[in-house]
Amino acid sequence: MIPFNKPFLVGKETQYIEEAVSLGKISGNGIFTKKCHKFFEQKFKFKKTLLTTSCTDALEMAAILLDIKHEDEVIVPSYTFVSSALAFVRQGAKIVFVDSREDHPGMDEKKIESLITRKTKAIVVVHYAGVACDMDIVMKLAKKYNLYVIEDAAQGIDSYYKGRVLGSIGNLGAFSFHETKNIISGEGGLLSINDSSYVDRSEIIWEKGTNRSAFFKGEIDKYGWVDTGSSFLPSELIAAFLYAQLEELTGIQKKRKQLWNTYYLELEMLKQQGILGLPHIPNYASNNAHMFYIVTNGIKERDGLIAFLRSKGIHAVFHYLSLHRSEFYSKNNLVKELPFSDYYANCLIRLPLYYELKANEVRYVADTIKGFFR
Repeated sequence: MIPFNKPFLVGKETQYIEEAVSLGKISGNGIFTKKCHKFFEQKFKFKKTLLTTSCTDALEMAAILLDIKHEDEVIVPSYTFVSSALAFVRQGAKIVFVDSREDHPGMDEKKIESLITRKTKAIVVVHYAGVACDMDIVMKLAKKYNLYVIEDAAQGIDSYYKGRVLGSIGNLGAFSFHETKNIISGEGGLLSINDSSYVDRSEIIWEKGTNRSAFFKGEIDKYGWVDTGSSFLPSELIAAFLYAQLEELTGIQKKRKQLWNTYYLELEMLKQQGILGLPHIPNYASNNAHMFYIVTNGIKERDGLIAFLRSKGIHAVFHYLSLHRSEFYSKNNLVKELPFSDYYANCLIRLPLYYELKANEVRYVADTIKGFFR
């Protein structure tokens, strides 16, 4: 079986975990946490970064930092993982869903403005498949209407918009290191902070509402409970595993892009024949090869192809269901039509893509897809 995903080791993951244990500190905010923070702040020029136990936690921190409250409206794409909305729902916000683009599963930036009301407080931008949304449109709207922008870059590590790294353009950014991502630590996430005014409070929220971080930096002589927050920081074991992967980021990305390009070249003829759709990378965006997906011509064809691939030893999966049609959302809200979100929910298939996948396996997957349509 060619699995959909496979966790991988590329360097010193187990060595660094043993080192963390030998240093006598495996709770959070130790030497490897600091190494990870330094890596992101130096390589990607974020003003401040904080490791979290998940991207969901990073988004929840963002919602707290921006003081999202009951009756605030937050615009979120419907075609995304539940965390993109849930983090703000937990603060009492009303979610207003925006449709996908016709040419890409990401949010349709041109439909955002019509959804803005006097209650709108923030826009959550999801860079689907690590491909940037048109951030010029989003940031102009944010400036015009005095809104916050949170970049959900769960899939967007080492990906760029007009040369600017994703997660660095909005007020805040959130990343994931779940085992299905380019860089992994099992679970894990990161909050990127691009506005200096949020730095001090972010550390307090990160440390259970205490000013403990300031205490350990010698800025105060004792620490206590000063704000809301939670235990968002991960253990040193997660940070140690993650840092070993970050050291190999260039090699990991090179391998993934080679696999992605092989998929595209092998399946391009089917796209040209109108048999299926392939990923679209706008000219303002880079491709970090987070995923390779195809788009079929209907739900029956999608399900048939997934079953056919499985019969040939290939595990492919469909992706998100439209959040605006979810049981949780629809029981309290009128369900409006978002046709392109539903289109991708019904027609998109994710193909296997992971570091240890081999080029000949990619070609086998592609040949099997061609065989299905023949």
